[in-house]
Amino acid sequence: MKQYKPVIGLEIHVELKTESGMFCQCKINQFTSLPNSHVCPVCLGLPGALPVPNKKAIEWTIKIAQALNCTINKHTKFDRKHYSYPDLPKGYQISQYDEPIAINGHLDFEANYGTNKNESKSFRIHRVHLEEDTGKLIHKGDDTLIDFNRSGTPLVEIVTEPDFSSSTDVKMFLEELHTIIRYLDVSDADMEKGTMRMEPNISVRVTSNDQISNSKQEPISKFQLPNYKVEVKNINSFNFVKRAIDYEVKRHIELLEQGKTPPQETRGWDSDHNKTYSQRTKEAAHDYRYFPDPDIPPFEFSDEYIESIRKTLVELPHTKMYRYIEILKLKPMDAYILTRDKNTTKKFEIAISNNLITKNNISPQTVANIFINKIGKQLPSKTDKAIVEEIFSLHKLKQDLSNFLNPEEVCEKVIQNNPNVVSDYKNGKQNAIMFLVGQVMREMKGKADASVVIAKLKSQISKIHLKSQN
Repeated sequence: MKQYKPVIGLEIHVELKTESGMFCQCKINQFTSLPNSHVCPVCLGLPGALPVPNKKAIEWTIKIAQALNCTINKHTKFDRKHYSYPDLPKGYQISQYDEPIAINGHLDFEANYGTNKNESKSFRIHRVHLEEDTGKLIHKGDDTLIDFNRSGTPLVEIVTEPDFSSSTDVKMFLEELHTIIRYLDVSDADMEKGTMRMEPNISVRVTSNDQISNSKQEPISKFQLPNYKVEVKNINSFNFVKRAIDYEVKRHIELLEQGKTPPQETRGWDSDHNKTYSQRTKEAAHDYRYFPDPDIPPFEFSDEYIESIRKTLVELPHTKMYRYIEILKLKPMDAYILTRDKNTTKKFEIAISNNLITKNNISPQTVANIFINKIGKQLPSKTDKAIVEEIFSLHKLKQDLSNFLNPEEVCEKVIQNNPNVVSDYKNGKQNAIMFLVGQVMREMKGKADASVVIAKLKSQISKIHLKSQN
């Protein structure tokens, strides 16, 4: 019986949050402005309009590429990518073809990082390049309207190698990429608004049982690539990407089982019906008639310029996570949770460095527990001072409680007062323990750690059981 293995690559588009457009001075304000109110001859493609590249957009693209361990090309240029579509007024898009800003990067995942698997993985970045976004099509009944406010917004495209063999790995990669971009503060990466859009390229290859069972991740060589691929366009949710890939892989295998090769095409994702649908046949590079843009001279980047941008990089989430584990001695999952959001991380670091916290020997792990379990959802609305005061208050209450109530004595009292419940638990009714926990928590006014209470109850009941056997 034939075995099949998915071959998946990704194209990710990220709109940069610069103040002005990629090649013009129009203010970037597509979400709160009236349609077509922030446009000019350049982004509308009027005759005689000349593009002027946005320096900040170039610097931010280099920064993204450096965060993805890419090689920055010292020589780069912009090209014209020709195709006819209503949202592209010039009839071509200013993009990059054979000399992008960056190439040959990678994003690594250590064992147990985000996957709960004892397996490290690395996914290669083929290129990172910069282009202009198109206008936005708005469909109303039988009519299609066009808003050109988005036209000309700086757009970074990140292209991976076809290193993914599962939708789970794709989702893990995209979530980490999203976190990195938010850390860099170069884009809102708001998928609901479309400022981060994802396009998986999917195919399936026939492989042997031995290759399927081999868990080691190996890059797919060009000789192993299937002779087709299907691109699913403009998905704006990690879960939708995963579901679209799973749907496509199943569809491809069904066609291959019938002796058919899936047609190379572009498809859309229908989230209401959980399936993809055909849009058009997929173009090859020569269909776009690329050539260097004659109005934009090539760029030459010095080593000093590239290094000056590298120095502005912040500590990235995976580096921060391992620092929390190794230096602060946080539990790995807690470190992972705390580093998913840049603002949460900032508030956590302010809290653990506060004099009130350090002088009272409140450990980083205790602060992490309070952040995650007690005040997690309230963090955005709380000031740094209020967070520190709440941490100290919760910690102090716990210390004060230990001076007046001995959890072990309370547990012993509850066990003695509820022999029937204890008997039920010993006879296999595991839920009976929660009744005892509730009694202990009531005695202690709710100011005890439930997990500690459970452990103490189980320990004392176990000792009673052993004594009765002797």
